[in-house]
Amino acid sequence: METIIPTLKKKYLEEVVPAMMKTFSYKTTMQVPRLDKIVINQGVGKAVADKKLIDTAQKELSSITGQKSVQTVSKKDISNFKLRKKTPIGVKVTLRRDRMYEFLERLIAISLPRIRDFRGVKYNFDGRGNYTLGITEQIIFPEIEIDKISAIMGLDITFVTSASTDEEGYALLKEFGIPFKNTKNI
Repeated sequence: METIIPTLKKKYLEEVVPAMMKTFSYKTTMQVPRLDKIVINQGVGKAVADKKLIDTAQKELSSITGQKSVQTVSKKDISNFKLRKKTPIGVKVTLRRDRMYEFLERLIAISLPRIRDFRGVKYNFDGRGNYTLGITEQIIFPEIEIDKISAIMGLDITFVTSASTDEEGYALLKEFGIPFKNTKNI
């Protein structure tokens, strides 16, 4: 039985690794940064008032990623927000290995081009080579049926890499095909 290798994983091994070795003059392929995981997080602040929103968000995120999402709960009481400790306030999914590459491919090829007036994503690295992309509407994903959504909610997609600097992380994600805007402020 032959296993199917995701297209972006194949691209990483055949194109990205040699390009990164040439650019950063690494001595071995083990020094080349890799994509470790993709974490998709959706905060649902309105869920304090309406508990059904968490369940809907969980179903939507599971259908987008193809993996069951888990609820995140509040860590402490905050009276100004009418928030109790251990109240569900969001959902998240961590993708690794083949699912991660498949999600990234769908994101680059299908979902990002569906954003209205799309001119590329902003440069938003954390100083350690990890990148976070904010999506304002979950309806850019084709898995979401527009007729069945109850509220438009945004989500954050974090690309965790093994890169030690933002420059290496940027080069890695650029090689994968993430469409960054031309201006970057390194």
